[in-house]
Amino acid sequence: MLLRTRPILRRVALTGAALLAATAAIPQAAAAGAADAGPSGGGLSAVIRYTENGIPHILARDYAHLGFGTGWAQAADQVCVLADGFVTVAGERSRWFGPEAAPDGSLSSATRNLGSDLYFKGVRESGTVEKLLATPAPAGPSKDLRELMRGWAAGYNAWLAQNKITDPACKGAAWVRPVSATDVAARGFAVSVLGGQGRGIDGITTAQPPAAGAPGAGTRTTAPEEPDPAAAAAAAREFFDTTRYDMGSNAVAFAGSTTASGGGLLLGNPHYPWQGGRRFWQSQQTIPGELNVSGGSLLGTTVVNIGFNEKVAWSHTVATGTPVSLHQLTLDPADPTAYLVDGVPERMTRRTVTVPVAGGDPVTRTQWWTRYGPVVSNLGAGLPLPWTAGTAYALNDPNAANLRGSDTALAMGRSRSVGGIQDALRRTQGLPWVNTVAADSAGGTLFTQSQVLPRITDELAARCSTALGRATYPASGLAVLDGARGDCALGSDPDAVQPGVFGPAKAPTLRDAPYAENSNDSAWLANAERPLAGYERIWGNVATPRSLRTRGAIEDVASMAAKGRLTVADLQKQQFANRAPAGDLAAADAAKACAALPAGTATASDGTAVDVSAACPVLAGWDRTADSGSRGALLFDRFWRRLTATTAAKDLWLVPFSAADPVRTPRTLNQAAPGIGRALADAVAELKAAGAALDAPLGEHQFVVRGGEKLPVGGGTEALGVWNKIEAPWNAAAGGYPEVLHGSSHVQAVGWNGGRCPVARTLLTYSQSANPNSPYYADQTRMFSQERWVTSRFCERDILRSPKLKVVWPRERG
Repeated sequence: MLLRTRPILRRVALTGAALLAATAAIPQAAAAGAADAGPSGGGLSAVIRYTENGIPHILARDYAHLGFGTGWAQAADQVCVLADGFVTVAGERSRWFGPEAAPDGSLSSATRNLGSDLYFKGVRESGTVEKLLATPAPAGPSKDLRELMRGWAAGYNAWLAQNKITDPACKGAAWVRPVSATDVAARGFAVSVLGGQGRGIDGITTAQPPAAGAPGAGTRTTAPEEPDPAAAAAAAREFFDTTRYDMGSNAVAFAGSTTASGGGLLLGNPHYPWQGGRRFWQSQQTIPGELNVSGGSLLGTTVVNIGFNEKVAWSHTVATGTPVSLHQLTLDPADPTAYLVDGVPERMTRRTVTVPVAGGDPVTRTQWWTRYGPVVSNLGAGLPLPWTAGTAYALNDPNAANLRGSDTALAMGRSRSVGGIQDALRRTQGLPWVNTVAADSAGGTLFTQSQVLPRITDELAARCSTALGRATYPASGLAVLDGARGDCALGSDPDAVQPGVFGPAKAPTLRDAPYAENSNDSAWLANAERPLAGYERIWGNVATPRSLRTRGAIEDVASMAAKGRLTVADLQKQQFANRAPAGDLAAADAAKACAALPAGTATASDGTAVDVSAACPVLAGWDRTADSGSRGALLFDRFWRRLTATTAAKDLWLVPFSAADPVRTPRTLNQAAPGIGRALADAVAELKAAGAALDAPLGEHQFVVRGGEKLPVGGGTEALGVWNKIEAPWNAAAGGYPEVLHGSSHVQAVGWNGGRCPVARTLLTYSQSANPNSPYYADQTRMFSQERWVTSRFCERDILRSPKLKVVWPRERG
């Protein structure tokens, strides 16, 4: 039901009265002639007040009703993306989309639909999610979260029943179907294991014992064939490198001592995919007297994951903790599907799964599970884990027993300070792969890496690592333990809510520093003046080179903190400063190296001689930013990607890394570095092929097209170190970077000025809806292109003053 008239809106949009009074006022107003009262009867309902940019403010009497309003509103904006995700967790992608097609990657790393289905159908048929739902809190989900999930499913289903789908992505599609609360929980499970089992799905679903003649089996061998330790260490380092994820983030909290008001400040800049099921969606959730929180939710989740309330704001960054471990199994000589623990054989558990396939016969495969987890044949293409007659590898992912992530978000939303955030993390222990950065109205700050990680201490790794583990653990934090020894079990911490994980007391944590910042490196330099150390290797490294994004971020925020008198406006400037630290370090020297090339000519990778002389002054004159109007940014970007992909750090820099000066080293480009000329030639040739002038403004060739409108996009790639991270595939035929895959997403700049309401500016870079027929398909993307912000309407008076205010009252049909 939609109410449009301003007097009616004043009657139904409350200023603090109970929800029951609001829901009673709505049908009375409708009876006065404003709109049809809609369906009657009992069941769940909510009041949804929409303000600018289609942002819903969901008001409900309890958690079930709040879930209902959230499910309804998410479906209204994102029904096709949501429905696609529910097909994934049902294990039915092959049925609807074919077995060979690739999933969008939002809920797993499976490379084909068939592998995704074999895993998720196995999860469903084994009752994994139902068992987790039945686990009492705190190890299992709380009653409030169960009610939210129940309500969310009802709201999603009610929207499907009462509305016609206009999104061409799924209009009329048979795979868009009602869901259950268990389906909602299954989606939460998929998010929880994204960094563990979800990244190992292909290895889980292809692992087969070496029985000759079995489908997909390897060849029986007489001796174990272990991976090469050095190669495995390099592969593991790359596999767990957070700068290579399609998710990342920056976040910084400033203490009251650095701000104009004495309250804290929080700038959150998560880097997430721009398409698919890992998009954020904005809302405000309110249960009067119980919960009032605003921010971004990952699609299909029932809570605000990143956001703020009256007193505290928080964001997350992808953490460096290694969320899994491997156990190297010693197999029974008589049976490669049995393994020995303290000399006693244990049979593996078969999980035989049958997947329906479009246009073909069902496919049946068997997975093999152990006390440690599933047997895996690889972790990514670079880390094969062969199952031989003597050895196999099992993957331990403690987040496969964790449905608490939304309870953590809910508890954070109810917190009143950074101390409350820390307490929420201690009690719920639900975050699988992120750090938390927070600030509060009293001026407090927090950085904490409160992840759910396997309890791999350095002592345990030293005592129980196999030869492979002795290489991979120092390199990446990936432990490979001897699964044949009972004394190599992970054990438990007394403050942990589940066995085999670290308790929250072990998490690297920094309280009330002038600034606390993270850009996906380890906790070591959350504040460069107060470095953190002493944590186990699995949490991350110490005294190692930082990424350029981390180095640039620390330079920026340390300078801001030293300047003091900061406001939300300063956070907004930082978000769109678009400074490229790589340019500050190397552009001038690159221009000199360019000018020194004989006859201004260099040889490209294909052997072609290229005149690069015109590139030299462009590099020298570049303003060292990745603004959409910056001239020279595109040239340096293509040059720098080429150079750093082929040149080792020891050959690139004249001043090497020093742990005593980690923010300023390494530095000084080696103008004689091998590859500079080739990288310049390749970059010049690439720009010519794309029809781009060497000094073309970046935004002419880095853009998105929405509704036929070309929108320039500022920001830059990981290699440049730009805070406002943008990752886009190069497409010369389309003119450069014609679409963004991932990068800045739900950005929020939050502070307090002594009033009752937080001062908040937000921006959802890819907009609220994926439906091209929605008015909220590209509005915020246009704002992002123009470096404009949404002024958040958090308090009641601000909601009521919105010139775009409209009220919807969705209800279940009786």
